[in-house]
Amino acid sequence: MNQSSVHISYCGTILLTAPYNIRMDGTRIDKWLWTARFFKTRELASKACEMGRIESNGVRAKPAHEVRVGDGLRIKNEGGDWEVAVLALSQQRGPSAIAQTLYRETGASIELRRKAAEERRLLGPIAGAQPSGRPTKRDRRLIHSFSGKR
Repeated sequence: MNQSSVHISYCGTILLTAPYNIRMDGTRIDKWLWTARFFKTRELASKACEMGRIESNGVRAKPAHEVRVGDGLRIKNEGGDWEVAVLALSQQRGPSAIAQTLYRETGASIELRRKAAEERRLLGPIAGAQPSGRPTKRDRRLIHSFSGKR
């Protein structure tokens, strides 16, 4: 019996070959977020779900929540706030070029992230700068000179 199959390739290399009759109805949301490269590890994706930073179709999602094609997700991570529509499912993490085909970001989300990036750029390095540990010898001398000690 000859089955027809689908080949998923990237830069001429076949990454996955699967028969057409295999259908994926849904996958865990933490695994999909990791596969789509919103989080570096699946554990971080799971923690984000537990902390309420992931919403699926307007409802707070737990890590085991099933995501399906067509679902709308709101994702809050260190890269910003994302609103995406799920276009495809995957169980396997691949290159970022393939990961970006799994979702489509909404126009409003793109505009909000662009504005936030512009605001961060205008604030400059001072906005996120924090003192790093103990003051250096030079810093201590400056502190003493301002305070009049010694």
